[in-house]
Amino acid sequence: MSGGDTFLSVRDIWKTYAIPHGGGSRPVLRGLDFCLERGEMAGLVGESGSGKSTLARLLLGLEPPDSGTVLLEGQPLRQWRARGGRLSVVFQDYMTSVNPGFTLAEVVDEGLGPGCRLSRRERRREVDRLLERVGLSPLLSGRLPHELSGGQVQRACIARALAVQPQVLLMDEPTSALDPISTSKIEELATNLKEQYTIIIVTHNMQQALRISDKTAFFLLGELIEYDDTQTLFYQPKEKRTEDYITGRFG
Repeated sequence: MSGGDTFLSVRDIWKTYAIPHGGGSRPVLRGLDFCLERGEMAGLVGESGSGKSTLARLLLGLEPPDSGTVLLEGQPLRQWRARGGRLSVVFQDYMTSVNPGFTLAEVVDEGLGPGCRLSRRERRREVDRLLERVGLSPLLSGRLPHELSGGQVQRACIARALAVQPQVLLMDEPTSALDPISTSKIEELATNLKEQYTIIIVTHNMQQALRISDKTAFFLLGELIEYDDTQTLFYQPKEKRTEDYITGRFG
């Protein structure tokens, strides 16, 4: 549930990429402004190339914006991380984000990191707890990724992301490679995780945003066209471009 406490604030973010062979540059993000409250889930939706994945990379600190600021708990990203703030990510392609020779337990344990001060027994208990948190039985902990379903591997990846005790969980197209049943289970899990985490989900699937997001940001060609409560954005959009996109998809 939202606590009315602004947690993440994106202020006037601009990002351009150079075009090869002297072609100048093209804007990828243009003047983005939005905020997210603690304990909410925001869906970033739009077609490929709309800028939502670029924003995700900026939030992860993988590259800086050309201008503008991202604040978490009122502090710039670097300062927020320096005092122990953590943002964790779940990637789209679960099979390439895990070591195929790792057991399920080792995949999750990887998130605890080499600096973890827990004893071996305590680490194992923590791994079991994390597996159960994402709906997996510890009895599966000795299996390799190819012995599991795609949904089970993705839930293990979520458990690994939770192992670092993040304040923000970024999920980048987490269900695009999954079947409908596994997708439904991941969406249910993400909804339950809102009780403890602020979640940002990058998706091209607007129906998914409608099902699980508290707020939705619609991107088009690097511009944030509309950002609002999800129900309002879908059923009472303020921008004609938003309405046209939704109607074109579901009309």
